[in-house]
Amino acid sequence: MGNLLFIVLGLALLIFGGNWLLKSAVALSLRLAIPKIVIGMTVVSFATSAPELIVSVKAALDGFPDLALGNVVGSNIANLGLVLSITVIMGSIDVRKGFYATDWPMMMVSSFLFFGFIYFDGVLQRYEGIIMVALLFVFLVYLLRYQKPAVVDEMPEDDVILPLYKIALFLGVGGVALWGGSELLIKGAVGMASTFGVSDRVIGITVVSVGTSIPELAASVIAVLKKEKAISLGNLIGSNIFNLLAVLGITSIITPITVMDQGLLTSDIFWMLGISFLILPLVFFPKGLRLGWRDGIFLLAVYAVFVYMTLK
Repeated sequence: MGNLLFIVLGLALLIFGGNWLLKSAVALSLRLAIPKIVIGMTVVSFATSAPELIVSVKAALDGFPDLALGNVVGSNIANLGLVLSITVIMGSIDVRKGFYATDWPMMMVSSFLFFGFIYFDGVLQRYEGIIMVALLFVFLVYLLRYQKPAVVDEMPEDDVILPLYKIALFLGVGGVALWGGSELLIKGAVGMASTFGVSDRVIGITVVSVGTSIPELAASVIAVLKKEKAISLGNLIGSNIFNLLAVLGITSIITPITVMDQGLLTSDIFWMLGISFLILPLVFFPKGLRLGWRDGIFLLAVYAVFVYMTLK
């Protein structure tokens, strides 16, 4: 019971911390007159992936590498199998050309790069992390230079220039909440793994990964209820690219990550590749360039099978 409480409190702190960090980052960017596109592609992406990054770095430094890997691989599966499925069940999404021209190919390149780095030796080395972060930088520069029209200001009502003391307060409180939340979440996750006799990888790939994907899920549901298409397929794919290249890249630069539970290499990583590939045919069939409720139910069923196979 104590472990569950740690997990719930940790997740709550991560969600609030990420939101406060995002608020302060956007306000600071507006105060410095940084273009919206730069805010969206860098500041916002980083802030919404902050829970994954903090949890993965902390887990790796504390000697729980499978939690770090499971968190990212599980989050990528959850973003598409859980978050996207619930979003399109509630309201269909029209897919832009950028999906098959840029977003999806880049997600697959990132996924296969990660696969190639970790599958054969079971270690994500420091130099491999540097390559991953460098690739992300090149991708961001490409988006900023050539894909400007594709980026829409989705929440103009949130564009409030806060006073500097509020920016500092949100930044400080958000950072402390993220740190405290990661401490509690990892303590609870490791304790739960010991209690139920399952590996850190299983807890990371299920409980922790879904927890760190909650901000995306909450934003998706709010967007649908507001009748806004604020959360597009491209946003979730962008999150997956960022998780792989930034979260695992930065974590492995700080400390190399070694796979402890081989299930990550024999099962989880193939589920991640499979569900990532699956999005392409679903976008084109049965209705071209649209994801509807049938696609959502199918993706949710795939995710349910994945969780069942992982826990059994």
